[in-house]
Amino acid sequence: MSFVIRVLVTALAIWLTSLFISDHFSIVGSDTPGGTAVVVIAVALIYSLVNAIVKPIVQLLSLPLYILTLGLFTLVVNALMLMLTAWITEQTDWGIRIEGGFWWALLAALIISLINFLVTTVVPAGRKD
Repeated sequence: MSFVIRVLVTALAIWLTSLFISDHFSIVGSDTPGGTAVVVIAVALIYSLVNAIVKPIVQLLSLPLYILTLGLFTLVVNALMLMLTAWITEQTDWGIRIEGGFWWALLAALIISLINFLVTTVVPAGRKD
């Protein structure tokens, strides 16, 4: 159940990010609010899967850069995971589009991470028995 909640929180973060920097980070694929919600949830699912599968491998391979930058390389990896998600969804008619390159992806990844952090601190964790 926590994976579903994590995907929904990520969907909220992606949607809010598309509102904050709408000129460079957009959600495409539907003109209706319900269709947009489905697209955002699908993108959040893909983003969560990319973070669960690809990100640990990239983190392991770039461990020296994490040490050298005292962990700031995390922002770069998050931006790359967001760009990978955008590339995957660009193969379809729906998804996210990042205009303007890496720096806008870095800003979008930073905003998504901050919103995820804020929402997960407010939403109570499930019972751990």
